[in-house]
This record gives sequence, structure tokens and C-alpha cells, in this order.
Amino acid sequence: MTDQKDPQSNLASGKDALRLTVEAVKRGEVGFALAILTIVVVLIIPLPTFLLDIGLTISFAFSILILMVVLSIQKPLEFSSFPTILLVSTMLRLSLNLASTRLILGEGHNGASAAGHVIETFGNFIMGGNFIIGVTVFGILMLVNFSVITKGSGRIAEVAARFTLDAMPGKQMAIDADLSSGLIDEATARARRKELEDESQFFGSMDGASKFVRGDAVAGLVITFVNIIVGMIIGIGQKEMTFVEAGQTYTLLTVGDGLVSQIPALLVSLAAGLMVSKSGSTGSTDKAVIGQLTFYPTALGLTAAVVMAVGLLPGMPKISFGLLAIGLAAAAYFLPRSRLMKEALEAKQEAQAAATAPPPVADEPIATALAIDLVRLELGYGLLSLINSEAGHRLTDQIKGLRRQLAGEIGIIMPAVRIQDNLQLPPNTYLIRIKEIEAGRGDVRPNMLLCMDPRGDRIGLPGEATTEPTFGLPAMWIDMAYREEALFKGYTVVDPPTVLTTHLTEMIKDNMADLLSYAETQKLLDEMGKEHQKLVADVVPGQINIGGLQRVLQNLLGERISVRDLPTILEGVAEATAYTRNMTQITEHVRARLARQISDANTNDLGYIPLVTLSPEWEQAFAESIVGDGDDRQLTMAPSHLQQFITSVRQTFEKFAMQGESPVLLTSPGIRPFVRSIIERFRPATVVMSQNEIHPKAKIKTLGQI
Repeated sequence: MTDQKDPQSNLASGKDALRLTVEAVKRGEVGFALAILTIVVVLIIPLPTFLLDIGLTISFAFSILILMVVLSIQKPLEFSSFPTILLVSTMLRLSLNLASTRLILGEGHNGASAAGHVIETFGNFIMGGNFIIGVTVFGILMLVNFSVITKGSGRIAEVAARFTLDAMPGKQMAIDADLSSGLIDEATARARRKELEDESQFFGSMDGASKFVRGDAVAGLVITFVNIIVGMIIGIGQKEMTFVEAGQTYTLLTVGDGLVSQIPALLVSLAAGLMVSKSGSTGSTDKAVIGQLTFYPTALGLTAAVVMAVGLLPGMPKISFGLLAIGLAAAAYFLPRSRLMKEALEAKQEAQAAATAPPPVADEPIATALAIDLVRLELGYGLLSLINSEAGHRLTDQIKGLRRQLAGEIGIIMPAVRIQDNLQLPPNTYLIRIKEIEAGRGDVRPNMLLCMDPRGDRIGLPGEATTEPTFGLPAMWIDMAYREEALFKGYTVVDPPTVLTTHLTEMIKDNMADLLSYAETQKLLDEMGKEHQKLVADVVPGQINIGGLQRVLQNLLGERISVRDLPTILEGVAEATAYTRNMTQITEHVRARLARQISDANTNDLGYIPLVTLSPEWEQAFAESIVGDGDDRQLTMAPSHLQQFITSVRQTFEKFAMQGESPVLLTSPGIRPFVRSIIERFRPATVVMSQNEIHPKAKIKTLGQI
């Protein structure tokens, strides 16, 4: 049974084959292979005279183009395919020499035009009617090419190859040393190694390619003598020509053929001598050869001009030279424009790809891993709307305002707050970190309002019961539609950014002492006015160094005392250092100098300072429990007495808190630091003052006694 193939399938397969062929031709692979095969075929099949003229014209133009490109390149690697081009040009000339030899020996008896117009014109132009002059000129050209240029370029290539190979280990070690010292990165080191490898390959190739030029010169010399001697033998013995006729005809043809082949060989030999320092190439051969030969429009234009000038010589085949010159000129004109269009298209595509592709992740310096965020606010993904939306800009605005507010209240500039998302947190949770350590966290509802009753009663609105994150007060999240009703009932209504900012404010105030660094202390001194610089110079570092002043300021900030009045603080430090070096005693003396400020900060709305005093018994108990002198002073009260004191303080202050009072605990100056060290462990918000810190003009009211 005979298989019947579908005509449509045959047509489809034919189209596929044609498409693959066209693509191969476009890539240049088939065209370059056909050109090499044509050169080989010329060695076997005789050529007619018009094809020989075209081939000699191409060989002549090809050699000029090679020389022009060598003269135009900026770096050795730009013409790394030169050894391959040298081999192709040598094979082209040898194949044309063989074809012309066939025509000279077979058709030379028919006249000087038997081997084509190119050979005839070169012979007549050089010989000038005298074959002795022609032979002499041809011999000189052969001598220059063989003994001078070819031999010299071959020797240079050999020495350069040897020196390059000897220098490779040192260059490789230099690259490794630069990489190890951090002067270059891995990509640059890889590129330099590749360049070094290409350079060594090129020198090895040029050492062998120089033998092509030398062999071409030897072959041209042998072919010349063969053409003259064998031609005269054939002319005299077989074609019945006279000796003079045979000598004139075959010498003219031989010298013309030799000049047509040796002038291109001379140009290529010169180019080889100039190219012995070039490096190796990469990629397929056709792309390297064709791309590099057509990369310089100036070289193509100069080649077209020279070819046109040669074609205008008397007797030259103007059609072949003219067509080739026009083709080279067109290539010089259009190739740069097509290349620019291609580069513009590639740049546009790369820009589009870069716009759509995610940016590469840059390797951060390892030093960034050591940096610490002083204040960081981490948000769950449900709270990102506070940052990204129009309404959410209030959070960043409030943080900016918070920095200015704290600078006015406390006297130092709050560090920048880094805000980032944290997908590990619940959606509506935020986290506040001070020096990378968690200081507080809370939950907010971004599209709701936090409602609190100042009286502590139950909130009579629908919503979600919660606890206010800053002070731990009972509260409720209500819908924004109930804002007016909540305000009418006397409730306190706060939006989510304000809740978060308030919490952040309290955390920073609680940890401001830890945030005051040595550099920040120095900055505070540098930013003082000119009128205070003499005071700074007298106190620092003569009476106290920067570190000691930092410790005093930290002690003040630890109890939320503003250090904005820095001149008064420096004056107090100068007075205290006259009799003590103990930082606690210096701080206590500074607190006494800040009595007006401390008293004003603790005066309530009624104009007086509410006080709770220590009983004489507790005053005596603390005084007797302090042992040591100077920096070694410490409290040694029995744990049972401490527990009794803590219970009494807690009960007393809770009683006054229920009455709406926030009294200050008043003690004697000697025991105030030790009482404060105990109070801050269970009631850090309670203010502990000594009698020295009560300004004479301040009004006081004693609410009770412990």
C-alpha cells in the first residue's frame, strides 16, 4: 500500500525549510561558508577572464579594507579576528594566482589580454613597454614583502607570543591580589581574566598566522618563475612563437599577475605587522569577521575612494571597480545609521525591561549590620494605610511635630524615627523599639476612633472594648459616625495616629536617658549661643568631662527633668565639682539649681504643689540605712522594712489617685536619691522631690504623710 502524503503537510514542511534557510542566511553562517567553499572551488575549476577580473578586484579591495581597519582601531581587542581574516585573504590570493596561472599558460599565446584586463593593465602600467623594468620593479616588491615586512612581522609575533605567555602568571597574580584587597569586585576580576586569556590566544594565533604571510610570499615568488619559464616553453615549443614575442607576452602577463597578487599581499603583510599586539576574539567566526570589518564607516569610505581612484586608471575595468566602490560607499553611509537605529531600539527595550523588572537587590556593606536604629516603629500590614493614604500622612506629620515638641519640653532633639512594616505582627498591631529592644506595643483600628471616659464609667456607645495602650485605661473603639455623640457625652475621642503618637511620646520620654549619647551631648554644647561658650570652656573639660556631663544629664532625663536650661546646669556642675566628684551628689546640686523649673513642672492647675511627706520615722530609717562615703554610699535597709515602705507608698498614692490627685513625694535632700531608686521600680511616674527643690515662691499643699 502506497503512503499518500498530504499536500498541505508538504507545503508546510517546505515553508519551514525555506524559513530555516532564510534565517541561516540572515545569521551569515551560510554566506560565510559559501564564500570559503567558493575559494576552494576556484583552486579546482578554471575561471573565465571576467570572473578573474572580479575576483582580483575583490582581493585588492579586501586587502585595503584590512589595512584601513587596522589603522582605525583604538584597542587591540577590537580586531581580534585578524588571524582568521589573514588566512582567508591568503587563500583568496592563492586561488586567484592558480586561476590566473591556468589562463596565462593556456591562453597566453592569444595576447596580453588572455588573463583579463586587470592583469594586462597592471603589466602595461608598471612595465611601460619595457619588460626589464617591469621585472625589476616586481622583484623589488617581492624583496620588500618577503625579506622586510613578512620576516619582521613574523619575528615580532613570535617574540610577543613568548613574552605574553611568560607574563601570564604575574598578571594573574596581580588580578587575584586586587580582588583580595577589595580594589575590584568579582565581575571585574572575571572580565580581566577573560581579557588576559583572549590576549594569550591572540598572540599564539598571530605567531602561526605570520607563517601564512611568509608562505604566501614564497608561493608568489615560485608562481612568478613558473609562469615565465613554463609560459615561454609553451609559447616557443607549442605555439610557434618567437623568443621575443614569447618573452614580451608571458613576462607582461606574469608581472601583471604578480603585481595584482603581491600588492594586496604587501598591504596584508603590513597590516599583520601592525596587529601583532592585538588580543583574541570570541563568538562565531562570521560575526567576528563581518561585524569588525564593517564596524568603521570611515575605513569603508576610504576604501571606496581608493578603489574608485584605481578604477579610473587607463584601461582598468571601470564597471567592476565602480560597482565595488559604490557598494563600499553605500555601506559606509547606511551601516552607521542602521547600527544607531538598532542600538536605539535595544536601549529602548532595555529601558522597558528595566522598568518592568524588579530592581536588583544591592549588596549592603557589612557595616550596616552593626548599625542600630535608636527609635523604630514597626507596623502590621493593616496599619500601612496610616502611612500610604492621604489621611495617613497625619502619622508622619505628627511624628515631625513630636520631635519639635520634645525639643521644647525636654531640651534635646529626639532621634529620627524609622518606620517599617513587619509582616510577622498581627495586622492591627504596632511595635515600638528603643535601640532595637521592644519598649511597647499596642493595637489600633485604622478606620475607627478610640473613646475613653475621663470619669472611668462604662461607655454607652456600641463598639469594641479595649485598653488604651499608653496608660492602660479602659477604652472602646467606636465607629467614626459616633464622633459627635461621643463628644456630646463628654468622652475623650482620639484618632488612631494620635493614639500611636501618644504611646511613642511616652516611650521616648521613659527612655530619653538611654537615647542621650556622647555625641549628642557634645552637639548640645556646640549649639549653645556665643554668650555661653566661655562658660562651656571653663567647665568642660576642666571641671568635668563630656562623659561626666552626659551622666548628669541622663540622671535628670531619667526623672523627666528638662535639660533645656543647659547654662544653669553647667553652673550647678561647676559649683558641685568644687567639693565632690560623685555624680549623684552633683546631680542633686543641679536639681537644687533647677528648683524653679522643677517646682513649676509639678504645680497643678490650682496653682500649688500637692505633697506627701515622709514621716520622721521613715526619714530616720533611711538615713540610718545609708552606709559608706562618697561614691560608695548605698542603701542597706532590711527587705522587710523595704516591703513595708513599698506597701505604705502604694496605699497612700492609690488613695489620692482615686481622689483625682497626683501628689509629689517630699523627702530630705540626703535620702532623696535612695527613695527615688525604690519608688521608680513600682511607681515610675511618681515624682520624688527634696526640700531643696521647692522654690521659695512656690505654693505647696501637704495632702498626707507616709
